[in-house]
Amino acid sequence: MDIKTFLNNLQAYHAPLVFNPWSEFDTSCDIGEQAPVIRTKNLERYLELRTNAHYLFIAEGLGYQGGHFSGIAITSERILLGHHPDVDYKSVLGDWNYQRTSDPNSSLLNNSQKQKGFNEPTDTAVWNALNRHGLAAFDVILWNIFPFHPYKEGNLLSNRTPTNTELDEGIEYAKMLMELVPGMKVVAIGQKAAGTLARYGVDCQAVPHPSMGGANRFKAAVAEIFANEK
Repeated sequence: MDIKTFLNNLQAYHAPLVFNPWSEFDTSCDIGEQAPVIRTKNLERYLELRTNAHYLFIAEGLGYQGGHFSGIAITSERILLGHHPDVDYKSVLGDWNYQRTSDPNSSLLNNSQKQKGFNEPTDTAVWNALNRHGLAAFDVILWNIFPFHPYKEGNLLSNRTPTNTELDEGIEYAKMLMELVPGMKVVAIGQKAAGTLARYGVDCQAVPHPSMGGANRFKAAVAEIFANEK
């Protein structure tokens, strides 16, 4: 398994009510046909910088405010564009041609999204915690069990829980990623992710999901993991 093959496998996936950010574009939200090309290059660069990563953090599904537009799991477009003062965008892709893929002229975006790109608070909490321990650049890979964006019918800018069938399909990409970068310690973000990984025989530690007021518990759990590794 190499990065190009992994990306080709990702791009080949298509299913109803699922957006594939690396091979699809939406005329109502994306800047154009170049959007999936930009997102694919982002992910390729992200993985190239982390071929020796020691940790794999896995959440459940890709979100519309995060990887849908950035092409990178648990990473918002706003982080890539440098609009988060507490998250150094260079810790994501180093020296890179950072570009947005959401259309700032789309009527579906609010003023903040038009000016700064999409933002996902969970993504910010995760990156803040990793940066605090000096591991975001470039010792951790962020991923989702279902690496594509599942959305509700009629609303691309929404999230839904992946179905069991989608999880069955998605776990195969996580296994490919673990083959691509062998020996990583797997950390599940949230109990849903932990339970799913356990069901598929993936050994992992679990940390609380940072959403719904869990940011402090998440940070403490991540700190404990890294402290135990020293």
